[in-house]
Amino acid sequence: MELKINKLLLLIALPFFLTGCPKSKSVHKISEQKTEKKQVLVTPPFNPDSAYTYTADQVAFGPRVMNSEAHKACGDYLVKQLNRFGARVYEQRADLTAFDNTIYKARNIIGSFNPDMTQRVMLCAHWDSRQFADQERDKELMRKPIDGANDGASGVGVLLEIARQIGLHNLPFGVDIIFFDAEDQGQPRFLPASNNSADTWCLGSQYWAKHPHKENYWAQYGILLDMVGAKNAVFPMEGFSMENAPDLVNKIWNLASNMGYSQYFLFERSAPVTDDHYYVTKGSGIPCIDIIHYHQSNIHGFGDFWHTHDDTMDIIYKPTLYAVGSVLLEHLYQQPF
Repeated sequence: MELKINKLLLLIALPFFLTGCPKSKSVHKISEQKTEKKQVLVTPPFNPDSAYTYTADQVAFGPRVMNSEAHKACGDYLVKQLNRFGARVYEQRADLTAFDNTIYKARNIIGSFNPDMTQRVMLCAHWDSRQFADQERDKELMRKPIDGANDGASGVGVLLEIARQIGLHNLPFGVDIIFFDAEDQGQPRFLPASNNSADTWCLGSQYWAKHPHKENYWAQYGILLDMVGAKNAVFPMEGFSMENAPDLVNKIWNLASNMGYSQYFLFERSAPVTDDHYYVTKGSGIPCIDIIHYHQSNIHGFGDFWHTHDDTMDIIYKPTLYAVGSVLLEHLYQQPF
């Protein structure tokens, strides 16, 4: 009788034991699974010496005014650099009509990193230089072109160094670096103003906004650099930027403050500036902000060297280039969205 009872207990316990085994193995397998770690990006260092050299390289060609040999040579240089950094390069050529009906052979130059990714950011600057020094007092000097070291070349120099770093340290999203042409060829002040004089500026970005380099192009936002290389430069929160993308402006300016660059990035709103970012936002719908040297105390808002023959490499200051470039790199690698 005792033997029969023990056999019966064994038969009763066996199904529970068998059904319990798979569960214990399943738990064991789950515990062995490795949790995927979120990719942590390290912000690469911004090299101000490189940005300075890229700025000087452009100025060395001479004034990059439309339809000139210097303009063509500098454009070829920009294409070569973007190719060297591993970007897919698009050249957008167009005949654009100037304020005096001159036809400009314009050339927007775009370097795309991770061109097939849908999540994108655009960074931009203009690469032409002004054909008139119309802020000079001397009438003869007014009609001569300027070097445009700060006004044009500095923003491109910073973006070339950023392109170099992206080429060395890939990002998990797309970045388009756009060098707009024919930004600084607007109607000079020594001629009577016309009804559409504002629209004689930023011709390259106006064209791009209507005819993007890629069909159905879209970016989450854009950041424009303009005149970002002078000593004692200040970048207030530009008016159109605050109207169209205040959250992005606040994010960049707070980051700059946290990094110790509040002497450059001022927490004060400036008047709206008609610049490439205005036409990008207006024409394409992509919210674009402007990091631009603007001083409220000046009559025209810009530095004393603006649109004069003092806009040379002598005013380019590496710490300013470093501040702007470092903030942008930190933004891209740590808090882009």
